[in-house]
Amino acid sequence: MAKKRKYKIILIVIASIFLMGAAAFYIIFFYPINKNRIYYSDFGIYIPSGYNIHGIDVSHYQRGINWELVKAMKKKNIQIQFAFIKATESNYKVDAFFFRNWKGSKENGIIRGAYHYFDASNDAKQQAILFSEVVNLKKGDLPPVIDIEKTCGVSNEVLCKKLNTFIKYTEQHFGITPIIYTYADFYKDHLEGNFDNYPLWIAHYTANKNPRVKRQWHFWQHHETGRVNGIKGPVDFNVFNGDTASFENLLIN
Repeated sequence: MAKKRKYKIILIVIASIFLMGAAAFYIIFFYPINKNRIYYSDFGIYIPSGYNIHGIDVSHYQRGINWELVKAMKKKNIQIQFAFIKATESNYKVDAFFFRNWKGSKENGIIRGAYHYFDASNDAKQQAILFSEVVNLKKGDLPPVIDIEKTCGVSNEVLCKKLNTFIKYTEQHFGITPIIYTYADFYKDHLEGNFDNYPLWIAHYTANKNPRVKRQWHFWQHHETGRVNGIKGPVDFNVFNGDTASFENLLIN
């Protein structure tokens, strides 16, 4: 009997140590990320509090989307109000689902925006031409977006020069200042100080209350594995940094 009690005590001690370790792990690694976020089981993610305008971004990875269901989904105070849609990539590729998504989002009252996935290894002007030929922006749409995430082996000087070429052509063609999308570390390492006057859409999944960038930002991609009715598989979630009036001022008029 004494041996059994001894084993029980040992097991209790081991279990207690494990539970304390698990709690410490959560506090150190997860609580700082989620303490200013609220968990929404329907969306399957923690969503940052203090933001009123929410949206998603999609491409061919989400395949066919039922935009009517996307628009109809509302949980507490969260509803999808805008969507950034991939249009083109590099200087040759049109997203297979762009035109379907572009039409479907508009028809269901979701404010839409088109983005180009930039390839720093290819000609920047040809990429801008492709994007401008594919995308037809209308009143009420979001400004065009340049998605840049890789250097493709070029220097920062060449990268920024090419990106500037794309931006200037796009700005002239559409008559509106484009938005730059990238993730926090990439902006800091490659773009900071060169494009600080352009609207910024920043990806940062481990930030708590807001993305950690040393400048004003407009959109924050805070999660990449959200769930939305009408979309099969995970989808990126975003918030807008401002009120309804400032959001509407950003749109094409």
